[in-house]
Amino acid sequence: MNEDRLEALEILAAEQEKTIEELSAQFAHQWAAIDRLQKRLDALTERFLALEERAAPDTPVTKPPHW
Repeated sequence: MNEDRLEALEILAAEQEKTIEELSAQFAHQWAAIDRLQKRLDALTERFLALEERAAPDTPVTKPPHW
């Protein structure tokens, strides 16, 4: 009886170890994708701000006529 129980526990531990390894690999893959997307977002944000700065009209700061 103890041998059967021990074997069942060893099988369960091996299956859990495999699941943990698979989840860890998936987590690493997703983290790399998130990191890559964050870098692209940062680059696009910089481009957008640069384009917005160039497109904005340069209006001089003047006092309104009623001053």
